[in-house]
Amino acid sequence: MGNLTGLLARIRSAVGLTRYEGERRSKNPDCVDAVARSDVLAKLEGEGRIKIVGAMYHLNGGRLEFLTA
Repeated sequence: MGNLTGLLARIRSAVGLTRYEGERRSKNPDCVDAVARSDVLAKLEGEGRIKIVGAMYHLNGGRLEFLTA
């Protein structure tokens, strides 16, 4: 699947390394939240070294839409 294959491999490894006791499914919002968190990135954001923003990548057309709070 082109570049998506490499990205999915990285996501799978992150899921495997995530400590989570509940049901490990993509339809479980708590599990998805646990996988999405990163202590390293949270530290960098807290130090003001990076800024984390939400975005949605549209597979149909490749458009990136930034989300606002």
